Amino acid sequence: MQTESNANDGNAVSLLNDLIETCRDGEKGFRSAAEKTERGDLKQLFDRLSAQRASFVTELEVQVNNLGGKPADLGHVAAVAHRGWIAVKSTVTGHDDGAILEECERGEDFAKKAYADALTKELPESVQPVIARQASDVRAAHDQVRYLRNAARAD
Repeated sequence: MQTESNANDGNAVSLLNDLIETCRDGEKGFRSAAEKTERGDLKQLFDRLSAQRASFVTELEVQVNNLGGKPADLGHVAAVAHRGWIAVKSTVTGHDDGAILEECERGEDFAKKAYADALTKELPESVQPVIARQASDVRAAHDQVRYLRNAARAD
């Protein structure tokens, strides 16, 4: 029989694994975007955001391990079509920075929602600040990408 604490830890592990998968998708998406753009400033930004998501994965994996769970080892497979990140690889074949930024924003929309949803859940006290900080960083990245996308549209 599971205690309430064990059940909550199991729910937290599942939620953290979803965020791990979301961050892995973002890491790959930003890496792909960095490869597609020719603008140095965008390449730098996408590389930085890819590395940020990789560090988020590491932090989340530590939290999963601390809760006695097993970290997810792959990005989302079933939901990948809903992510938007796949579009960076499949639809942006040229070097259209506006299109690249649009696809990055679409991927960030998904990440932003995943973190917002996570923050509505009951999480162990040790996990809450990690999720809150990462959610804030995801919102900031989303806003920066949206700003750049809007500037690219204006050009």
